Amino acid sequence: MIREEDLGTGGLKILQDSELFCFGTDSVLLANFARASAGDTVVDLCTGGGIVPILMSAKTKAKLFFGVELQKVSYDLAVKNVELNRLGDKMTMICDDIANCLNHFGSGSVDVVTCNPPYMSAGAGFQNPDEPKAIARHEIRTNLKGVVEAAESILKFGGHFYMVHRADRLCDIIWELRCKKMEPKRICFAAPSPEKSAKLVLVEAMKGAAPSLKLEPTKFVNI
Repeated sequence: MIREEDLGTGGLKILQDSELFCFGTDSVLLANFARASAGDTVVDLCTGGGIVPILMSAKTKAKLFFGVELQKVSYDLAVKNVELNRLGDKMTMICDDIANCLNHFGSGSVDVVTCNPPYMSAGAGFQNPDEPKAIARHEIRTNLKGVVEAAESILKFGGHFYMVHRADRLCDIIWELRCKKMEPKRICFAAPSPEKSAKLVLVEAMKGAAPSLKLEPTKFVNI
């Protein structure tokens, strides 16, 4: 069932399909955490219905936005969301595996990459029997290493990568980033309350940067 929701930002709206993996607080946190300057090109990997670039179109002055989505059903919904918000002049959706990013973008050509990837390792936790939801949640068609490699391949030297992930995978995230010479620059945890452990982590990395990390205050949100 498809429903239309008001995003409460700049008159933006989004269509969501209950048969697919609907966006949550993590996507909103990522869109608020990510930064882009005037004239930047932004690519969102694993874009789903396009929620992150759509929100960033209202929160930043970036010139062009792209979303890359493997699943055709989610890609079709993302295209409809671009049309719904009349963003076709600066936003393009691409249906392909993120491993094929270099087929669509030049090496080292992109200013900003964002990603809200599948969090769960293949075989870990309950895997939804519904394939679209399973692919969105589990590392079935891509994994953390693949996401970092795709981002690094298209980012300019000095370009920025923003990702939201499970807080308990932070060590893996930093390892994969440094393996591709992507240095973590900002980290922000998100927790349900001061009494509870963080569930999510937001990470900003910079391609080719020297080590220097800023830990931001924890965000307390309903997650």
